[in-house]
Amino acid sequence: MKRYVLPVLAYVIPTFALGYVWHLILFDSYYKALQIYREEIIVPFGFVSMLIQAAIFAYIFERVFAGTADGWLARGLRYAALGAMLSWSYTTIAVAAKNVMTSVPDYLVIETAFTVVQWLIVGPLTSLAFEAARRTRPALS
Repeated sequence: MKRYVLPVLAYVIPTFALGYVWHLILFDSYYKALQIYREEIIVPFGFVSMLIQAAIFAYIFERVFAGTADGWLARGLRYAALGAMLSWSYTTIAVAAKNVMTSVPDYLVIETAFTVVQWLIVGPLTSLAFEAARRTRPALS
């Protein structure tokens, strides 16, 4: 279980920080114009959602990418491509399909950009986190 601490943090910390700055500071007026979010967002719900996602994505990374022979950056970028596609499907496409907003195309543009930036950060960080955990694990005799 300890092997997942760094990979979970590699997802949660940048995702939370980027999400907060992106949605509530940099593009706050953009999102307000879309009229998609409630006036008072419920930050703890978003944080719990990120923890769940982080645990699942860490498990996926370990099962699919951690044992490959390529370098940490290549693993991280391949993982980022998969993670971005999955995230985009439930954070962008599904939301656009069911939520009321002033412009679906504008929402798709801004959230697609967010997802790309998020995973370009999270993918390599997660790979590095698993690499660090692997290097500090004692060798089996």
